Amino acid sequence: MALCLVILSAQGAVSEASLDRGEYLVRGPAGCGNCHTEQGMDGPIMARELAGFLVEDSDAMTAIAPNITPAGRVGTWSDAELARAIREGLRPDGTLIGPPMPFMMYRGWGDEDLASIVMFLRTLPPVENDLPASEYRIPLPPAYGPPVDSVTPPPRGVTVEYGAYLAHTVAHCMECHTPFGPAGPMIEDHLGQGGFEFFGPWGVSVAGNLTSSADGLAGYSDDELKAIITTGRRPDGSPMLPPMPYAYLARMTAEDLDAVLLYLRSLPPLPDM
Repeated sequence: MALCLVILSAQGAVSEASLDRGEYLVRGPAGCGNCHTEQGMDGPIMARELAGFLVEDSDAMTAIAPNITPAGRVGTWSDAELARAIREGLRPDGTLIGPPMPFMMYRGWGDEDLASIVMFLRTLPPVENDLPASEYRIPLPPAYGPPVDSVTPPPRGVTVEYGAYLAHTVAHCMECHTPFGPAGPMIEDHLGQGGFEFFGPWGVSVAGNLTSSADGLAGYSDDELKAIITTGRRPDGSPMLPPMPYAYLARMTAEDLDAVLLYLRSLPPLPDM
């Protein structure tokens, strides 16, 4: 059964998924191409947009972001199957998709936004790219949670609530910027405290502290934070490192960026040791 593209919100108003919204999310704050698009010396190779890429090869896993153009396996899936794979990490055959896809965050995708993403992915030019399956040398859970029936996100606007939706689900900032424990990001008691290390050709980058602590965001103005998020440069002009998807975040609307900042400013500082 195909995913319905007209969603009835909890308030009773009818919303409709759109290609424009899907393109904005995929090529903007969701930053799907940061993992699913092959990277060259000058950045993503757009002729192979979303055709898959090796994301991580470590002791824990060989993680390959699959081809999500219509030429990939997803081209044979129904809209509902693709939506479930994005939001719950389950393929049509019931097997689980592994990390680093942030399913604990993606379970919060609103119905309209999820339908918009599926709609947009169907319009991508098909790119043939036969990739092997990911291999995991760590145990995966049986599922990332119970089935998700429907999600109504906060109304769009410059609010803490909508900023939280953008930061947790859409841009999944809080996955990378929260320390990891045995079960994944320690959202309950270490939200946004940073410290997670990313290894790559750039060396080692460390996710920053997003709380209002002195060693977090307290010392930055809103304009400085906006420049950091969208240009990857600190106030002194020095460049920051991947894998934060600066080019995708640069496509955020001014209102969405303001909402994210409003939410980040609401995060409590680290407790005194």
